[in-house]
Amino acid sequence: MSGSDHGAKMLHKIINVTVRDVRFPTSLEQHGSDAMHTDPDYSVAYVLVDTDSGLKGFGFTFTLGKGTEIVVCAVEALAGLVVGKSLQEIVSNFRGFYQLLTSDGQMRWLGPEKGVIHLAAAAVLNAVWDLWARSEGKPLWKLLVDMDPKQIVSCIDFRYITDVLTEEEALDILVKAQEGKQQREDQMLKEGYPAYTTSCAWLGYSDQQLQQLCTDALDNGWTKFKVKVGADLEDDKRRCRLIRQMIGPSNTLMIDANQRWDVAEAICWVSSLAEFKPLWIEEPTSPDDILGHAAISKALAPFGIGVATGEQCHNRVMFKQFLQASALQFLQIDSCRLGSVNENLAVLLMAHKFKVPVCPHAGGVGLCELVQHLILFDYICVSASLHNRMCEYVDHLHEHFTSPVVIRNAHYMPPKDPGYSCEMLELSVKRHSYPEGEVWKLHMKK
Repeated sequence: MSGSDHGAKMLHKIINVTVRDVRFPTSLEQHGSDAMHTDPDYSVAYVLVDTDSGLKGFGFTFTLGKGTEIVVCAVEALAGLVVGKSLQEIVSNFRGFYQLLTSDGQMRWLGPEKGVIHLAAAAVLNAVWDLWARSEGKPLWKLLVDMDPKQIVSCIDFRYITDVLTEEEALDILVKAQEGKQQREDQMLKEGYPAYTTSCAWLGYSDQQLQQLCTDALDNGWTKFKVKVGADLEDDKRRCRLIRQMIGPSNTLMIDANQRWDVAEAICWVSSLAEFKPLWIEEPTSPDDILGHAAISKALAPFGIGVATGEQCHNRVMFKQFLQASALQFLQIDSCRLGSVNENLAVLLMAHKFKVPVCPHAGGVGLCELVQHLILFDYICVSASLHNRMCEYVDHLHEHFTSPVVIRNAHYMPPKDPGYSCEMLELSVKRHSYPEGEVWKLHMKK
């Protein structure tokens, strides 16, 4: 029985929401190491939504290990708002459902729309979107692309952003982008969406490792590279020089400080790295400091260096202010930090209005799998541009997913399987469940 047959006959009433703490010991080999997060264990709070029809939805949010159990508790606190609802009921008023999860009269005090409770809402909503796409027998990007602009708009909570983007403006953007939409979809199916790599230059990697990974990446067609910086200026100069020499003057270099500096220090430090011609400096300072990012943007503009941020930007309201303050030149959405697809749609549309390119954050565990759907939608139905646009790619942990990302010639190839690519292999989930999985039992013995 195909997904759409399933959908026609069933209401898909949600009967259960379960969540598991799944962690991968990536810190052992320094994968993911940067100036602020020296030993991350890439992890997820992994959500399963069961329905009375047997159809399931999978979702998650990403963490760095310790504290995942807190997100699990938050998901369990939200589960009561979801159980008993049918998929039809949710998607016929998705904005209302988003508000139900993010504006509960008591639980919103823990946010509102930020921190652990928002990560939990993202995990639950991701599972519901996965369920919806599966019920229609489509990959999520295609579910969105095929949707009527009015229905897209009906999924978005415009509260607190109407001074920048009204429903009417959002609809207008989507309607205008209908022109050429089929050609762009065909182009994506043929060529894929351009990616860049962060896998070559984690801060904990040796020069030898860095050179080897860089050589391999160049051989595989990669032309855009990101380097972690921020721990030691002389070391940064040496590593940036090394990478720039290896990739040559015509390929693209980006640098990422992961929130390491104060504002003046960021300006001074990045000015010292300007000779290596980075396209952007990512997360130069506190992710909450909108005016700080604006000051850094202004100071670095003469060097031709942009500011990129967003992976730890709490919500659409903060993104609104970053855009209003001209505080970023590259906007980095995250599929698990914002309130799932709903809130990301709002941010994609605001970015388009401000003519700021969206270059999603990915990597971790499962972030590449999810965000590819959002950026495909952005190109096909919103921005219609690939100028200065690319999606992050990190080559870790894809083997744990039932529908792992497909990269061809440094491009994300559009997923074909129904759903939001969230489902993990049950064996991987069991082995890496914390603390009872065999991987952690072995790790703890050591």
